[in-house]
Amino acid sequence: MRAKTIPAGFHQIQRHDGIFQESVHDAYQAKGKPLEPAICTQCGAVFHAGRWQWRNPPENGHRTVCPACHRIHDHYPAGLLTLEGEFFHAHHDEIMRLVRNHEKHERTEHPLQRIMDVEEKDGASLVTTTDIHLARGIGVALHHAYQGELEFHYNPAQNLLRVNWTH
Repeated sequence: MRAKTIPAGFHQIQRHDGIFQESVHDAYQAKGKPLEPAICTQCGAVFHAGRWQWRNPPENGHRTVCPACHRIHDHYPAGLLTLEGEFFHAHHDEIMRLVRNHEKHERTEHPLQRIMDVEEKDGASLVTTTDIHLARGIGVALHHAYQGELEFHYNPAQNLLRVNWTH
């Protein structure tokens, strides 16, 4: 049996009635690889050897906007991480340092994994990220360090991951 090829920027959605599978377009997924070398005009990341990385930009690089800067410009996160609870409130600064340090570590190797914003409201914090893997990784790091309750809710139609950590 031959595997079905899915175009770049699309992912499959399982239907529960078994009729067919739909493909959903993700506007922030690259439709193809940029010409190499490419330089993001916003953050300076360089697309080289098939991936985005931090390196000295070549003088003859093609100018473009990386997917992370595109999401930031559009205010359209891929990950939403909600942090709440009495323990969180009592250890807010320490926990937010862990969140920032995790992002800093990941961003060093993966320029597209960034925190977009942190909103504080009613004793909870909402951390928005440019990548679902960063939101998941921060949630797992918090659970590993402090335990608590960790929930993941993925919406494939929007390519959006909601992570809730309560403690």
